[in-house]
Amino acid sequence: MTGEISLCGLVLPVGCIKEKVVAAHSAGIRRVMLPARNRRDYDDIPEVARRDMEFIWLERVEEAVAAALEPKKPAESAPSSVPQLAGAEA
Repeated sequence: MTGEISLCGLVLPVGCIKEKVVAAHSAGIRRVMLPARNRRDYDDIPEVARRDMEFIWLERVEEAVAAALEPKKPAESAPSSVPQLAGAEA
Protein backbone atom coordinates (compact mmCIF):
# COMPACT_ATOMS: atom_id res chain seq x y z
CA MET A 1 0.00 0.00 0.00
CA THR A 2 1.09 3.53 -0.63
CA GLY A 3 -0.53 6.75 0.47
CA GLU A 4 -0.90 9.27 3.23
CA ILE A 5 -3.59 9.28 5.88
CA SER A 6 -5.22 12.38 7.32
CA LEU A 7 -5.99 12.77 11.01
CA CYS A 8 -9.63 12.03 10.13
CA GLY A 9 -8.73 8.71 8.45
CA LEU A 10 -8.94 9.83 4.82
CA VAL A 11 -6.46 8.25 2.40
CA LEU A 12 -4.79 11.12 0.57
CA PRO A 13 -3.29 11.04 -2.94
CA VAL A 14 0.44 10.62 -3.50
CA GLY A 15 2.82 10.94 -6.43
CA CYS A 16 4.77 8.47 -8.56
CA ILE A 17 1.96 5.89 -8.73
CA LYS A 18 3.16 4.52 -12.08
CA GLU A 19 6.68 3.97 -10.77
CA LYS A 20 5.48 2.37 -7.54
CA VAL A 21 3.12 -0.01 -9.35
CA VAL A 22 5.75 -0.98 -11.93
CA ALA A 23 8.23 -1.71 -9.11
CA ALA A 24 5.63 -3.80 -7.27
CA HIS A 25 4.82 -5.71 -10.45
CA SER A 26 8.52 -6.38 -11.07
CA ALA A 27 8.81 -7.71 -7.50
CA GLY A 28 5.96 -10.18 -8.10
CA ILE A 29 3.32 -8.33 -6.10
CA ARG A 30 -0.10 -8.90 -7.64
CA ARG A 31 -2.38 -6.88 -5.35
CA VAL A 32 -1.91 -3.19 -4.58
CA MET A 33 -3.87 -0.72 -2.49
CA LEU A 34 -3.82 2.86 -3.69
CA PRO A 35 -5.58 6.12 -2.79
CA ALA A 36 -8.88 6.47 -4.68
CA ARG A 37 -7.89 10.02 -5.55
CA ASN A 38 -5.04 8.56 -7.63
CA ARG A 39 -7.41 6.77 -10.05
CA ARG A 40 -6.50 9.41 -12.61
CA ASP A 41 -3.01 7.85 -12.72
CA TYR A 42 -4.34 4.40 -13.69
CA ASP A 43 -4.00 5.04 -17.45
CA ASP A 44 -0.29 5.83 -16.96
CA ILE A 45 0.38 2.33 -15.62
CA PRO A 46 1.65 -0.06 -18.33
CA GLU A 47 -0.97 -2.43 -19.74
CA VAL A 48 0.87 -5.58 -18.62
CA ALA A 49 0.89 -4.42 -14.99
CA ARG A 50 -2.79 -3.40 -15.15
CA ARG A 51 -3.71 -6.80 -16.56
CA ASP A 52 -1.66 -8.83 -14.05
CA MET A 53 -2.50 -6.89 -10.90
CA GLU A 54 -5.53 -6.34 -8.69
CA PHE A 55 -6.10 -2.71 -7.72
CA ILE A 56 -7.91 -1.74 -4.54
CA TRP A 57 -8.86 1.94 -4.44
CA LEU A 58 -9.12 3.34 -0.92
CA GLU A 59 -11.03 6.34 0.44
CA ARG A 60 -10.60 5.68 4.17
CA VAL A 61 -8.02 3.92 6.33
CA GLU A 62 -10.66 1.44 7.53
CA GLU A 63 -10.90 0.13 3.96
CA ALA A 64 -7.14 -0.46 3.93
CA VAL A 65 -7.29 -2.45 7.16
CA ALA A 66 -10.23 -4.53 5.92
CA ALA A 67 -8.56 -5.26 2.56
CA ALA A 68 -5.21 -6.11 4.15
CA LEU A 69 -6.73 -8.44 6.74
CA GLU A 70 -9.31 -10.24 4.63
CA PRO A 71 -9.02 -14.02 4.76
CA LYS A 72 -7.21 -15.84 1.97
CA LYS A 73 -9.34 -17.19 -0.85
CA PRO A 74 -9.66 -21.03 -0.91
CA ALA A 75 -7.26 -21.33 -3.86
CA GLU A 76 -4.59 -19.46 -1.86
CA SER A 77 -5.03 -21.50 1.34
CA ALA A 78 -2.59 -24.14 2.45
CA PRO A 79 -3.36 -27.72 1.40
CA SER A 80 -5.76 -29.51 3.73
CA SER A 81 -3.38 -32.41 4.30
CA VAL A 82 0.00 -31.25 5.53
CA PRO A 83 2.69 -33.94 5.34
CA GLN A 84 4.09 -34.98 8.72
CA LEU A 85 7.79 -35.21 9.42
CA ALA A 86 9.17 -38.74 9.79
CA GLY A 87 8.83 -39.87 13.38
CA ALA A 88 6.36 -37.11 14.28
CA GLU A 89 3.05 -38.12 15.75
CA ALA A 90 -0.16 -36.76 14.25
